Amino acid sequence: MTIVWSAGFFLPGFSQYSVKVSVLDSEVNYLILNTNFVIRKHGVLQNSTKATANGRFELRGLTAGRFSLLLSCIGYQDYHSEFELSPENPVLDLGRITLLMKTNLLKEVRILGTVDPIRIKGDTTEYNALAFRSNLNDKVESLLKQLPGISVDKDGKLTAQGRTIDKVLLDGQEFFGDDPTLATRNIRTDMVDKIQLFEKKSDLAVLIGRNDGKGVRTMNIKLKADKKKGYFGKTEAGIGNGGYAATQMMGNYFNGQQQISVYGVAGNNGATSLNWQDNAKYASSNVDISVSGYMIDLVGYDELESRNGNYSGQGIPLARTSGLHYENKWNKNENSLNFNYKIGSLKTTGTQEISSQNSLPSGLVSSSAAEEFSNEVFRQKLDVRFDLKLTNDANLKITVNGGLKNRAAKHSALSSLLLHREDSAGLMKETENFRYLSEDSKEQHFMASALYLRKLKKEGRTFTIGLMTSLEQQQMNGQLKSNTTVSQMDPAIENIDQNKISNISNQGLYMNATYSEPVSKSLLLLLNYGLGGSNNGMSRFSFDRLNEQLLNTPDPLYSNDFELGQLGQEAGLSFSLAKQKVLLNFVLKGSVVAFKQRDRATKSQSDRSFLLWHPQLNFQYTLSPQRSIRFNYEGNTAAPAIAKLQPVLINDDPLNISQGNPLLSPSFSQTFFIGYQSYHPDNGELIGVFANYGTVMRPIVNKIQTDTAGKTFTQFINLQHFPSRSLNLSLFYDRRVKTLDMSVGVNFNVNGNTSYHISNEVLNKLDDYTYKVQMRFSKLMPNAYEFNLSLGPSYTLGGASLQPDYHNNGKGFLGDGNFTVYLPFRLQTMVTAAYQYFGKTAVFDQGLSRMIVNASLSKVFLKENTLKVALSGSDLLNQNVGFNRSSAGHLISHRSFTVIKRYFMLGLTYDLNKMKSQ
Repeated sequence: MTIVWSAGFFLPGFSQYSVKVSVLDSEVNYLILNTNFVIRKHGVLQNSTKATANGRFELRGLTAGRFSLLLSCIGYQDYHSEFELSPENPVLDLGRITLLMKTNLLKEVRILGTVDPIRIKGDTTEYNALAFRSNLNDKVESLLKQLPGISVDKDGKLTAQGRTIDKVLLDGQEFFGDDPTLATRNIRTDMVDKIQLFEKKSDLAVLIGRNDGKGVRTMNIKLKADKKKGYFGKTEAGIGNGGYAATQMMGNYFNGQQQISVYGVAGNNGATSLNWQDNAKYASSNVDISVSGYMIDLVGYDELESRNGNYSGQGIPLARTSGLHYENKWNKNENSLNFNYKIGSLKTTGTQEISSQNSLPSGLVSSSAAEEFSNEVFRQKLDVRFDLKLTNDANLKITVNGGLKNRAAKHSALSSLLLHREDSAGLMKETENFRYLSEDSKEQHFMASALYLRKLKKEGRTFTIGLMTSLEQQQMNGQLKSNTTVSQMDPAIENIDQNKISNISNQGLYMNATYSEPVSKSLLLLLNYGLGGSNNGMSRFSFDRLNEQLLNTPDPLYSNDFELGQLGQEAGLSFSLAKQKVLLNFVLKGSVVAFKQRDRATKSQSDRSFLLWHPQLNFQYTLSPQRSIRFNYEGNTAAPAIAKLQPVLINDDPLNISQGNPLLSPSFSQTFFIGYQSYHPDNGELIGVFANYGTVMRPIVNKIQTDTAGKTFTQFINLQHFPSRSLNLSLFYDRRVKTLDMSVGVNFNVNGNTSYHISNEVLNKLDDYTYKVQMRFSKLMPNAYEFNLSLGPSYTLGGASLQPDYHNNGKGFLGDGNFTVYLPFRLQTMVTAAYQYFGKTAVFDQGLSRMIVNASLSKVFLKENTLKVALSGSDLLNQNVGFNRSSAGHLISHRSFTVIKRYFMLGLTYDLNKMKSQ
């Protein structure tokens, strides 16, 4: 397409500045009649119009200065240019400009060897960032919202192809651990070369060059080569009404393979920018030396986990967090160091109301509770990883993790139970309880591991040995005060006043060795042997208080000192077949784990042993460079954790008392996954089908006994003959609509589970399945406007077999979107909206909905728009009401809770970017 500019006529007394151009198709050389012309001066729109009937464009009445020109036409590649008008050159004729058709552009790209917008190779999907539009100073999160098959929720959680992203890497390395928002909300889009989705292989799989099936769903943000020298950062501060305030800072320095990053966050508007839900990472690493089915028990797995200060939109938060990241590679990238340190505090306060239903064989229990809570957590965390190349054939990887955490929680609740008995002519009995619970705890975590990898003389023949040691400790002091009143019962009042002390510890040492032998060029044999041992201790003591005097002797009903020793050995055999289009991996591992259980309170001891199996099958077939199909199967036998074995009554909620079971045996879980994905570069069509089905044999379930007052007593048992099930099915279709210059897509999702428990000696089956259809629309015109919209209905099927008439079936609707317009004078307005609706059900006779609308008006300053002043409003309609409905365990529940309501904030943001080419 060709554009012709000419300018120039004069009015008496002053110069008339003008410009003229014609636009032609590059192949057939004819004038294009429907071309859009956009002219800006210093970012301010001067004119926006279409070509005349003869395909020409002429604009008069301009002033002297420098202008930017954007030419766009459906089906053609956009044309960007700059020109200048001056008193010496008041008129300009650019002549004929040719526009290139996008289909031809894609053909030329392939000839030159440039990557298509999306490339699929095996289980890796690669997006070329340059093929997607972006605005100046956009962050990676804005880019991700345009990518087909990827969704980003309001909290920055990433989902790709129906599966949650477990890890986000920056140039293949961890960036402040596993908090994805630190990368997606701070790295600029113009620094990104590619976005890659794949299953991150284990160190062993990288060494032998074969897939061992132990992948982690990972997103890698790959930077451009010329963006790795210099520094960039962002500083943001805001103050609002109602006492709301927020500050954020991020700085990054690059010098080749060396990188230093720091960040800090403080505020009470909900932005914590820390992933607090990673207790398990304290005892995990990339070094795979675990024994299949062997339980490495962590402190975070007990009942205290639900009150550990995590912020997920419930309550009013106050966060102060910061971190330091250092990364360096040397010796031709053979050696590397990755260092991360985080420190922070988080406080949440608020209230919640809970309504629930517990189905019984001869009736049901309706319960309601009004609660107040205050949680505080202070944590420090450090993790370091060394990758050292000892010789040309030997590598050593060392990982060290450690952390300290202090927590304080206060919780008060007023609860009531209403027991409906069908076998007693509708007899109802009411129970009320008021309780206050406080807890203060200290936790320490440490883990160190080393993995030695050796390539032997024959290609594919390798040997590895790994060692890991771990230590976790927790000390907790708490207080429980409770008053329970039961109607129609004598005595009608029960009081509890107890001090509680608990100590939890775990020490472990583990070893694993592997040997690989190539049978042929395409077939590899892998042998492994593992040995591990640990000692777990869990003591819980409750001391009654009578007449304000604390008794020295613990209450035997609610006190216990339990120890679990474990020793496990594992042997494994696997085959890997790699052909041109086929990858097949089969693994069979078996382990013997010996349990030595000791109850110090009763001085009893039990010795048991279990045979645990871990089969695995992975199949991948590449149909074409842009189409592939995968199938995965994994079985795992897992031994029960010490928290479920300890035979102690836990009365933190006197209306719902639980107890462990030292006779629990391992359960066997199986997971089946099948996935198909294809991409057509000509029209941007992306098709995906992903299904994940899981089942658990001999699941550990709740055996619940509900008494005549409606109070429940729960003990863990293994359920025979009734496996639990889960399903996640995702079908999606995305493509580019050329006539609208827009990306559209549709997604169908099924997510749910079937579980069981025993209620008063009768089996109760619970179903909870949600079906969703979502339509997606997105469009971006650089420096003009952009929008993203996702919406669609949902339907939930849920209920219990004991009381099928009291189900949780109901309609729903979800929608969210954002719209941004770039105005003259470098102004920008943005509106985001999120709508959620739950229809009424047989259990809950009232539908709930909320529409949360946020908006901002901002203006950018300085040459590269690096300074921004913004006035923003959150929850403009004042409809942000916290609620959710769920079926979990033996309950169908509805919760409403405190959330951040409407406020306005004036903010200042400065982006610094001094990146240089190497």
